[in-house]
Amino acid sequence: MRLSQYFLPTLKETPADAQIASHRLMLRAGMIRQQAAGIYSWLPLGLKVLRNIERIVRQEQDKAGAQEVLMPTIQSADLWRESGRYDDYGKEMLRIEDRKGHEMLYGPTNEEMITDIVRASIKSYRDLPKMLYHIQWKFRDEVRPRFGVMRGREFLMKDGYSFDVDYEEATASYQRMFAAYLRTFAALGLRAVPVRADTGPIGGDLSHEFHILADTGESDLYYHKDFEAVTLEEMAEMREGTDELARLQGLYAAADEMHKPQDCPIGEAELRHRKGIEVGHIFYFGKKYSSAMRALVTTPEGGTVPMEMGSYGIGVSRLVGAIIEASHDDKGIIWPEPVAPFKAVVINLKTGDAECDTASETLYNAIQAMGVDVLLDDRDTRAGAKFADADLIGTPTQIVIGPRGVKSGVAEVKSRRTGEAREMPLDGLAQALFGAAG
Repeated sequence: MRLSQYFLPTLKETPADAQIASHRLMLRAGMIRQQAAGIYSWLPLGLKVLRNIERIVRQEQDKAGAQEVLMPTIQSADLWRESGRYDDYGKEMLRIEDRKGHEMLYGPTNEEMITDIVRASIKSYRDLPKMLYHIQWKFRDEVRPRFGVMRGREFLMKDGYSFDVDYEEATASYQRMFAAYLRTFAALGLRAVPVRADTGPIGGDLSHEFHILADTGESDLYYHKDFEAVTLEEMAEMREGTDELARLQGLYAAADEMHKPQDCPIGEAELRHRKGIEVGHIFYFGKKYSSAMRALVTTPEGGTVPMEMGSYGIGVSRLVGAIIEASHDDKGIIWPEPVAPFKAVVINLKTGDAECDTASETLYNAIQAMGVDVLLDDRDTRAGAKFADADLIGTPTQIVIGPRGVKSGVAEVKSRRTGEAREMPLDGLAQALFGAAG
């Protein structure tokens, strides 16, 4: 994509109402624009990141055996009355009526709807287990929406649900999704810490939140130091039922509300305290909805039982903000490679110079031909503005082409993350940088 043609409305000044780094940088980098309190339009750069995250989440769900569906954003109030949640949910639920006076709502979550879908078709244990998921927009009418996409009223979620005949099978489904979440965040280039979460009135201990470590996080995390020794490559290979997963799950990790210093089983030398941002939550809730909504299956013994259920959420749009909170500097965003909107930017320092134009166009076309998302800064503007925008939008690799370098047959290649810069020959540069990607 040529930057001279791209819709990238960057801002030089930070909006006064943007309180945290991700909100400031998403606005300044032209990723989003606010339409109402807690509601945003996603512009081309932001949407590319959102779609990259969505794609990786979808791939890992499919690998785990979950099947994708798509449920509507508008739901019937009758379903929520069946489960008993309609009157209890509170003002966060946006309630509406259609023209016939039927009570409807803009879905804040989908337990009722997915239970209704499954109960209509699955009647026997032979049809279980099943895992279904969708990626859809939600709406919760927060009292004080803030922090941009980190706490908005409209947000994109991956919601997954498991259905099993008994607790043993439900536990197996939970473990399968636990491992899938570790792989998902690793595939996104993120180190996520799974911490035990409160299961509320349901009880038990099958509930975990997944947090990205970030100094600006709202949660206090306490965890065993060995978490920091687990590499992203090891996380990406996690599988249920393995010693590696069992060892990881055996390490102490708790968020502030679950951490009791007097009961902590490890000493201060082994304990680490960091801030974290919640980006995923998995939860076993058993028969809570299947009992209330009569989602029943026959058992091998000939009886009839409500299905055992679990839910598995990932905040897809929240992840965009969380990644920025965990990975930025005073110049702008530093994207992990897998989610970056563009893998590289070719910066033509002297647009209009025949040699610079030819070298930039040739390299840009060669990188594009390899299937790599690349941006060509062909704008007729000063070099400082080009460097500033490249840093702001966080493109992992910056390739600088100027008159002096062209005469010597080299370009400067700079890593956005490390700041390391080196000269490389223009001849064969696309292959040298992105051969493995192609």
